[in-house]
Amino acid sequence: MVALLALTACETTPPAQEMSDARQAIAVAREAGAGEFAAFHLKAAEDYLESARRALNSGEYAEARYNAKQAKMKALDALNAAESSRQDR
Repeated sequence: MVALLALTACETTPPAQEMSDARQAIAVAREAGAGEFAAFHLKAAEDYLESARRALNSGEYAEARYNAKQAKMKALDALNAAESSRQDR
């Protein structure tokens, strides 16, 4: 367990794919109306993405990767909530 934590703490590769995935998921959620129908989830996704950007700029790649993945998950939550809300109209 300690070795696994040490490995993730010493990541040397920037999370380019995870950052891209998060940005794309947020864009799709916005296009689906998440700003109107799922603002809470969309804001959480944007906040996680901003945290990921800050961590990336600081060279904290493990934290950046985690936050980018969280941003993508929240964006997908926003997308699902927006689509559900739009269908209920």
